[in-house]
Amino acid sequence: MEGFVMKLALLLCISIVASASSPTCDPKEVNDNPWVSVSEKLIGCWSSFIRDDMAEVHILDLNFDATNPKIFSLEMTNARPMNLILTSSSHATGLYNLNSGVNIYVNSNSTITLHGNQHHNNVHKQDFPTQSEELVEWAKQTFGGVTSFTTIKNLKIIEYAGLQGIKLGSDDCMLENEDTLEKHFIKVETAPQASSFKYCSPQQPLPNDEAELHIINIPEIANIRNVSVRVGTKKTRVLLRGPQGTTWTLINPQLTKFGSNNDVLLPAMTHKIPPLFMLSSDIAEDVQKKAMEYFKVSTFTSYTEFRPEGDMPLVILGNNKDNLGVTEAVPEQVIPITTKSPRQMPLLMQLYTSPDFRYPLDSNTKVQSDKRIYAEISGHTLGGIVLKIKVMSCFVRSKGSCPVENELPFIPESCPLNSCHNSTRLSFSLDQLHDLTSTMWDFECAVKLCYSEKCGDGGRVKRSLEVTQPCLQPPTPPCFDFGLPGVLGIAFGGFLIGVLLIGALWFIKIKTGYPTGLDMSSTAANLPGCPCSGAKRQPVSTNPSASENSSANASIGSTQSTPTSSMA
Repeated sequence: MEGFVMKLALLLCISIVASASSPTCDPKEVNDNPWVSVSEKLIGCWSSFIRDDMAEVHILDLNFDATNPKIFSLEMTNARPMNLILTSSSHATGLYNLNSGVNIYVNSNSTITLHGNQHHNNVHKQDFPTQSEELVEWAKQTFGGVTSFTTIKNLKIIEYAGLQGIKLGSDDCMLENEDTLEKHFIKVETAPQASSFKYCSPQQPLPNDEAELHIINIPEIANIRNVSVRVGTKKTRVLLRGPQGTTWTLINPQLTKFGSNNDVLLPAMTHKIPPLFMLSSDIAEDVQKKAMEYFKVSTFTSYTEFRPEGDMPLVILGNNKDNLGVTEAVPEQVIPITTKSPRQMPLLMQLYTSPDFRYPLDSNTKVQSDKRIYAEISGHTLGGIVLKIKVMSCFVRSKGSCPVENELPFIPESCPLNSCHNSTRLSFSLDQLHDLTSTMWDFECAVKLCYSEKCGDGGRVKRSLEVTQPCLQPPTPPCFDFGLPGVLGIAFGGFLIGVLLIGALWFIKIKTGYPTGLDMSSTAANLPGCPCSGAKRQPVSTNPSASENSSANASIGSTQSTPTSSMA
């Protein structure tokens, strides 16, 4: 008997140790999942349209389940000026709080009943279509355009927070399946959608600074093909398992590291990332063990299993209790550094003046047009997947009343190994800006994001820079520095030249001079010691006339007689 008890105790210890070493959990049916909520992507659109009177135009299409109370509230006391069009196929009752700048339009035959304490004249009944596409066209013709169209299921409270409701981009509102949470100008609270959840958590604390790991499992019997996931908590890892043929679309993948046995679609790319591992079993324990093995961790935060009911389910992952009623605030006027789509990977262009890419240019730095600029374009990691950034073309555009745009040739720059993660480097010259008068320029490049030799549109990235013309310095006269060797060389050269000149003059004198003397110029004719004259000698006649002879003889005779008489 004692041996049997000892064996039983040993087995209990082994089972306890085994269970402690394998922190899995058994999911149970729940109505309220603290981490995961499921809604549905519904028809809507969003644009940059705003009327000349600065009023926006918004359309709300309200849908209610049969079991829902169908009572909602419009909180619009802080709303910006707008024309709000309400439509619904259900009988519903709405309570409103407006300001004087808000006008509400409902169909003359609408099943919506509105009640409010003030601004009753701001509620208008008008005939307009109820079908979505036709209603958008009617609003464009009536108000000039549509700022947003939003479909909400089982609305309880909607609040317009006073933020600008436009989205940068196209001013044309094109209907598509959308995520309402992206519209920052409204806060929406809806009745929870009936979903069949299975949920559990091992309740083990995570090691310090370790990211949460959440597991989402869709059973094999579910008839679903497209599931969207929005992660509301940063520093998160998520494992997504679904039936073969499922595609998961990650709305904000820059916040998440993920793994899946299905295709994953990143909004920044036009193709799907193939499965990162194989797992055909949908048993909870198998999926949990695979998640810990894939991410190399010893525990996880939550496990959720559900069967989607709609055609376009939207899974929102985050601590629902902590995030209840919290909406991220977005500034009214956003100046983007890129021209990307909001769903694409954010890109950044950093400029440098040296090829070592060590000292980035400050936004206030002025650069001369004779310099070469080095640029690095980088982005965030998407779900732990390294994407290659490929620059397709670059342009330079001047700022001012008369903008000038030119294509900007660039040269790809090499990058040291393991130093360029999700980035690329290039350089370009500013020579073409040398003769232009503008100083403020935008440098813009179109890029593609590539993974496994497949590329998708990555949008555009730009950076502003002030370019100045280089100062032209006057030429500096050369400075001669004579040392002792130079002075001696010049002295010897002067001596040698003098000797040569004297020798040349002496040679000329020998060849052209006269033995008895040379004529002198008039200024030196009577000077002693000047036997030579530069005056031209007069020719001597060999046959003088008689008169010349007589006068000459007389002159000679008189000349010769004078010294005789003087001597006497």
